[in-house]
Amino acid sequence: MTTIVSVRRGDQVVVGGDGQVSLGNTVMKGTAKKVNFLPKHNVITGFAGSTADAITLRDLFEQQLDKHHGNIVNAVISLAREWRTDRALRRLEALMLVANSEKTYLLSGTGDVIEPEDGIIAIGSGGNYALAAAKALVANTDDSARDIVEKSLHIAADICVFTNHSLTIETLPAKV
Repeated sequence: MTTIVSVRRGDQVVVGGDGQVSLGNTVMKGTAKKVNFLPKHNVITGFAGSTADAITLRDLFEQQLDKHHGNIVNAVISLAREWRTDRALRRLEALMLVANSEKTYLLSGTGDVIEPEDGIIAIGSGGNYALAAAKALVANTDDSARDIVEKSLHIAADICVFTNHSLTIETLPAKV
């Protein structure tokens, strides 16, 4: 399991995640990279779930971005539709966050396409801990989006046994 959190604040959008890979109750690896920057489309992706499923979804999302000329809204909707209706894809067990300079979305295999109202969203086993921390930090500090993501992930790692302190954090300029 893992924790992925995204925060939009000021002129930044940030997606970060931890590096823990667990198999049952055993930590198999601590430095996995579950947040990726896709430079061709200036998009950040983050995944919670199995590695093979996450890579498959990232590749399919990139194909949808190519097909829709970088339009994240159309790419997200097309991927969600394909993920929900395709027999093989429907079995993928993962959640996906995607963000560009304008939009952030959570996607699931059940067809969910969620854009957070406040620019803060999280997924994974420690997602609710990171989400609560990020919301509190946004409401009560002037910290940057990057600092909030980092602090939120550390708080989640202190609470969730499936989250660690090995972080990958990617930042994009946000359109304000």
